[in-house]
Amino acid sequence: MTNDMAKQRQESRTAGPVLVTSGTGKTGRRVVERLAARGVPVRSGSRGGEVVFDWADESGWEAALRGADAAYIAYYPDLAAPGAPEAMTAFGRIARGCGARRLVLLSGRGEPQAVVAEEALRAAAGDAELTVVRSAFFAQNFSEGALLDGVLAGELVFPAGSTAEPFVDAGDLADVVVAALCGEDGAGQVHELTGPRLLTFAEAAAEITRATGREVRYLAVTAPQYASMLEEFGVPEAEADFLAELFAMLLDGHNATVTEGVKHTLERDATSFTDFAAEAARSGAWDASEA
Repeated sequence: MTNDMAKQRQESRTAGPVLVTSGTGKTGRRVVERLAARGVPVRSGSRGGEVVFDWADESGWEAALRGADAAYIAYYPDLAAPGAPEAMTAFGRIARGCGARRLVLLSGRGEPQAVVAEEALRAAAGDAELTVVRSAFFAQNFSEGALLDGVLAGELVFPAGSTAEPFVDAGDLADVVVAALCGEDGAGQVHELTGPRLLTFAEAAAEITRATGREVRYLAVTAPQYASMLEEFGVPEAEADFLAELFAMLLDGHNATVTEGVKHTLERDATSFTDFAAEAARSGAWDASEA
C-alpha cells in the first residue's frame, strides 16, 4: 500500500460523525463501542438518549442526521416488517438531504421482503455509498435477546423444528459494519454473514448446557403455538403473528448454509458458537441471580 493510499484510508476511518440508529441495541451498542475505540465521532441514536432517534417518529430523523458523514441503519422491528420500505425511503431521502455519503444497512438473510426495503433505501439515498449486511440469527439472541428467558428457565421454546442455522456472532457483524462505515474493504457491497457451522436449536441448547453446566433443552412448537405464547407475554396479536410467520419462513431450511462473509471481509475466521457460549457463560450472561 502506498503512502497516499494509507493516508486516504486513515482519513476515511476518522471521518464523521457517524449516526448509529438503535444505538443501544444488540448490534448498535457494539458498533458504537468500536467506532469510539477508533476515535471516530459517533452519535448513538435511541428513543431516550442524548441523540433522539425513534423509528416510530420520523420528525426527529433530520436532527439526528444533520451533519453526519455516515449512518448505521438497524431498523426496528425488522426490515421485512410492514412499513419498512416506506421507512427506508424516508430515511434515505433525509440522509441524502443531510449530505450523508455512506450508509450501512442491517438486513436479514434470506428475507425477500427485506430486499424490497433494501432497494427502497438504495433508490432514495441517491449517490450515497450503500453497504448491505444480511445476517443470520445472532448467537447473542440466546444471551441478551428474546431467547434469554428460555435459557434461564432451562427450556427453549421456538418454532425452528430440526432446521439447522449458522448462528453469527454479533461482534463479528459489528466489525464488518464498522469496516464499511469507515470506508474499508467491503464498503458499498452486499455481505451475507453467518457463523462457521450449522447447528439445530437442539444442538445450540446442548452447547449452552455444556458451557453453563446447567441443563437447557429445546422444545419445538408450531408457528401458531409460538404466536399464542407471545400474546400471553403481552405481545400485540399482529406483531406476534408477524414474528411467528417470519421465524417459520427463515427456518424452513433455505438458510441452512454457511458463508465466508466474515472471513472474506475481516480476514479472520468467524466466531464459533462454542466460543460464544463459553464467553457468555464466563461473563455471567446466564447467571440467574444476575439476570
